[in-house]
Amino acid sequence: MEQEFIVSNRLGIHARVAAQIVKVANQFESQIWISKSGNNHKVNGKSILDIMTLVCPHGSTVHVHTEGPDAVQAMAALAALFQTKFGEV
Repeated sequence: MEQEFIVSNRLGIHARVAAQIVKVANQFESQIWISKSGNNHKVNGKSILDIMTLVCPHGSTVHVHTEGPDAVQAMAALAALFQTKFGEV
C-alpha cells in the first residue's frame, strides 16, 4: 500500500514524533518505508535514526509504503498518527 500524508503538526517530524512512528511501525510484521515527497531517498519506518534523516518540517508531504501480511493495518495505524497530528497542535 502507498499513501501520502502532510505533516500538519507545528513542529514537524522531530524526535518524539519519530519515536511514535517507530513504536507503531514495530507492531507490524510488514515492511514500512517512508520518504519525503520530491526525494527518492526512502528510509526504514522502523528506525528512529532513519526517520530523523528525512528532515520533515511542518507542511512537508511524506510518502508511506507498507508491504507485507498486515500492510493494510499498518497503514491505517500510521494514518491515524498523521491525522491526529501526533497528539500535538
